[in-house]
Amino acid sequence: MSSLLRVQGQIGQRTLLLTTAAVPLTGWAVHAVTLHRQLAAARKDPLTGLLRRDAYTARARRLLARRDDVAVVMVDQDHFKAVNDGFGHPAGDAVLTATAARLTAWAGPRASVGRLGGDEFAVVVQVNAASLEQRLAQLVLMLHTPVILEDGRTVDVAASVGAVSTGVLGTRDLAVLQRAADAALYDGKHSGRAHLATLAHTTLPSVNGRRAGRPGTAVWGRAA
Repeated sequence: MSSLLRVQGQIGQRTLLLTTAAVPLTGWAVHAVTLHRQLAAARKDPLTGLLRRDAYTARARRLLARRDDVAVVMVDQDHFKAVNDGFGHPAGDAVLTATAARLTAWAGPRASVGRLGGDEFAVVVQVNAASLEQRLAQLVLMLHTPVILEDGRTVDVAASVGAVSTGVLGTRDLAVLQRAADAALYDGKHSGRAHLATLAHTTLPSVNGRRAGRPGTAVWGRAA
């Protein structure tokens, strides 16, 4: 066999080896991409696109550990059952989707924004304590903007908001911060204003802070 034929044979064998090796590698690459997409989808709520509780919690804790001037904001849709009853469940879904989009726009890409279940949402966001009042007032206005449905109908919406900053409570414990913010939220339920938690809200004997009528809560935002 001539030297030219031997070289050609060697090149052919190498090409065959590279080609056959590329097949499983390509298959694994496709599998990895598919798996990544499935995992990403599992982390998010299918309706709103927000993080599910576990994914939200993990991201929120990382943010609390790495950043200063962090606020925890709890949001609860007001009169949501009336929306479902009066306009239908598709309208309710549209309201939840709009709320999610507004929370995401307000908080920015570095925040942790999650749907905790039903019409309850949570946000952990870095915000300067001096500007928190202004930011919350902005959020309340956004959450009270009517939602226009695909058929042209307009749904008046509202949401209750409770918030707390890490500096006020002196802790970065997500559970403690959420409990205080949720307690403040229910102090001002249906008021049309955001309520800021105080140290007193950390000792309230309640489940998820769902007890109203407690004094000493700072209030700001849109009038009822």
